[in-house]
Amino acid sequence: MVSHQENNTRRIAALDERAETLGLKHGMGIADARAMHPAVEILEHDPEADRRLLEALADWCDRYTPLVAIEGKDGLFLDISGCAHLFGGEKRLLDEALSSFLHQGFDVRAGLASTAGAAWAAARFSLPPVEKGAEKQALLPLPLAALRLPAETRERVESVGLKKAGMLLSTPRAPLARRFGKELLLRIDQFLGGVEEPISPRLPVSPLSVERRLMEPVTMHGEIEHLVSLLAPTLKSDLERRGEGARALRLSLFRVDGFVSRIDVGTSRPLRDPALIRRLFQEKLAALEGTIDAGYGFDLIRLSASVTAPFEAAQADLSGENLAGENPDGEEEVAMLADRIRARLGDGAVLKPLCVESHIPERAVLQAPFAERLPSSSSTPSQFGGNVSILPQRPVRLFGHPEQVAVTAEVPEGPPLHFRWRNVTHRVARSEGPERIAPEWWLASGQEQTRDYYRVEDDDGHRYWIYREGFYGEKTSHPRWFLQGLFA
Repeated sequence: MVSHQENNTRRIAALDERAETLGLKHGMGIADARAMHPAVEILEHDPEADRRLLEALADWCDRYTPLVAIEGKDGLFLDISGCAHLFGGEKRLLDEALSSFLHQGFDVRAGLASTAGAAWAAARFSLPPVEKGAEKQALLPLPLAALRLPAETRERVESVGLKKAGMLLSTPRAPLARRFGKELLLRIDQFLGGVEEPISPRLPVSPLSVERRLMEPVTMHGEIEHLVSLLAPTLKSDLERRGEGARALRLSLFRVDGFVSRIDVGTSRPLRDPALIRRLFQEKLAALEGTIDAGYGFDLIRLSASVTAPFEAAQADLSGENLAGENPDGEEEVAMLADRIRARLGDGAVLKPLCVESHIPERAVLQAPFAERLPSSSSTPSQFGGNVSILPQRPVRLFGHPEQVAVTAEVPEGPPLHFRWRNVTHRVARSEGPERIAPEWWLASGQEQTRDYYRVEDDDGHRYWIYREGFYGEKTSHPRWFLQGLFA
C-alpha cells in the first residue's frame, strides 16, 4: 500500500489487489488498516517518482503515436488518428498496448473513442470502444464523475437529485449554466464531440519521421548505425518531395522494457544525404558509447527530421562538378567537418565569429555556435558602409578582455615610449596613431571614456595594439593604458 497525508491523518493513497482482498480500501486511515492487519507493508507516497514514471510511460507510448499528452496524475491521452492502420486497426493497437503494459508489470485500463472526454470515461468506467456518433448512448448510464467535473461542482449537481450524467441531457441547458456554471456544459459538449478538445503533445512533433520495428532487438552500436543507414534513404525521399533538408535530426531508440533513448544532432546547413546522416550519428554514438544502456535491446528505431529548412539543390554536370558555382572554398566540406566535431564534442566545440553592430573592438565580434545562421545584416559592420577595403587595421589576435599595462608616454597625448606587460618591459621602436574611438554613449553607463589606440613595435620586432583610456591633464580621471591585441 501507499500512504499520504490528508487533513493531519495518514490515509491509503493506493493499494494493490491483494490489499483489497484483505478488506482495505482507498482513503482508509493507516491506523485502521494496521489495526486490521498489523503486518501490512506501507510505503510513503512519492509524487515526484510518480511523475517521472508517468513521463517514462508517455515516452514509451510514443511508439504508437507522437501525439501523447499527460492527463492529470495517472493518465495519458494518445491521439492515434492516422496511426492505427500501422498496427492493423484501432482494436489491435489497443490490444498490443495493453499487452505490452502487462508484460512490463503494469495494470492499466484503456478506453477508445472519437473524443477525448469519451475515451477518458471509457478507460475509467470499463466501457467498450465508443464508436463515433454513439457518445450520447454511452454517456446515459454513467455517473457524473465521467464528465471530469470538479468535486465541488459534482456535489452541487448531485444535491439536486441529478445522480447520473444522462439526466443532464434531458435538462434545459440555460438553467444548468446559471446554477452550476459553464464548465458543466463544456464537459458535456466535449464528451459528445460538440466542442473540439485538442491534445497538446508533451514533446514537439517532428515534421518527418521514418521507423523500423525489429523482430529481434538490437544492442550494438554497429547495428544501430546500420539501421540508420537503412532509414536515411527513406527520409531523404520524403525531404525531396517537400523540397527541404534537415537542420536537426533525432534518433529515438525504444527499449523493450519501455525506456526510450533520444539522440539529437544538428547540421550547419540543410542536409538529406544518407551517407552524411550516418556519419553524423556515427560520431554521436561514438561520443555516447558506454552511456546508452541497451538493456535487453531496442525493438523500435525511429529517425526524425525535427527541424527542416528549404534545400537549394545545385545543378551538376556529368562529372559531378557544380555548374552553379556554389560551394566556394569547400564550404560544404567545412560545414560537414564542423558538424561531425559538434556531434562528438558538443555544440560549443566549434565556434564562428559574427560581426556585431558596435565599434568597440571587444564588442564588435561575437563567438557563436557554428550551426547558428549568420544574420544578413552582420556580414560587415554597417558603420563602414560594407566596403571591406576601408576597414581599419585590426590585430590577428584580439584579447577578449584588454590587459592593463604600465606605460611611459609623451604628454599630453603622445604615443607610448616604454610599456611593461606581464612583468616584461618593452621599448617602443616605432608607433602609429592615434585612432580615436569614442564610447557608445547610447549604451554606456557613463563610466567609459574615449580611447586612443596606437600600433607600436618594440626593439624585437613584435607589434602590439595599445590604447589609452582618458586624457592627461583631466581633473576627473587619470588615464590608464591597456594592451588589447597582437599583430602577426
